Amino acid sequence: MPAKPLRVATANVNGVRAAYRRGMGDWLAARDVDILALQEVRASTDDLTALLGDEWDVLHDPASAKGRAGVAIASRQKAHIHRVEFGATDFDTAGRWLEADYEVGDRIVTIVSAYVHTGSVDTPKQVEKYRFLDAMEARLPQLAEHSEFAVVMGDLNVGHRTLDIKNWKGNVKNAGFLPEERAYFDRFVGAEGEPGYNDGAGLGFVDVGRRAAGEVDGPYTWWSWRGKAFDNDTGWRIDYQLATKALADTVVSYTVDRAAAYDERWSDHAPVVVDYAI
Repeated sequence: MPAKPLRVATANVNGVRAAYRRGMGDWLAARDVDILALQEVRASTDDLTALLGDEWDVLHDPASAKGRAGVAIASRQKAHIHRVEFGATDFDTAGRWLEADYEVGDRIVTIVSAYVHTGSVDTPKQVEKYRFLDAMEARLPQLAEHSEFAVVMGDLNVGHRTLDIKNWKGNVKNAGFLPEERAYFDRFVGAEGEPGYNDGAGLGFVDVGRRAAGEVDGPYTWWSWRGKAFDNDTGWRIDYQLATKALADTVVSYTVDRAAAYDERWSDHAPVVVDYAI
């Protein structure tokens, strides 16, 4: 029998304790995930491990500021090695970038849980966002060299293309859809319409979600809590799995676990779940 695909999921939990109160535990128990990347944990390591339970090996990089950011990777097996160093030494990325290597058969699979800054036009927050994206651009080729099978996943807080935001016309001057931000993704996966786009162009990474969905709107992964955004599917696709081409070519399933109804949501983001037949 063929080996079971490696099921990898990412979710911005918007505070893991609140997410569990709303039903995240039920989702996780039913989803048969092998490796889980979390963003905006906003809790202590003790809180996180208590919620997940003993069956998970947990790596957690909390934010420097209490109650902010925080990224984690939980897995059914222990990581071979993990790293949190990222960007310039004077750049505080605590709680925003966590790498781990896992042995899958005779392969090393590198998993990154990333939480890019939200940003705000013409403010220091936007400067920090660009510094993070610069560091990410420098790190991606190193990851690909380190492991043929690498995936950077999480809340990357940029809609790459007009297909990725329902109301893109109203957001062209807002953080998350600025031309300067989108240009980073052109460099990561290639530019729309250019040779090799999303198939090894750019820095050699593939946007797994766009490849799986094709040229359609969405599927979105984030909706505001306010108003009727969720009910009307007025969302943004800002949660990604960016995989090396070799890993992306093994994908057999891609799913956005959108809640069935507004009152069944446990975060303002939906998990992104991918099966890799390694």
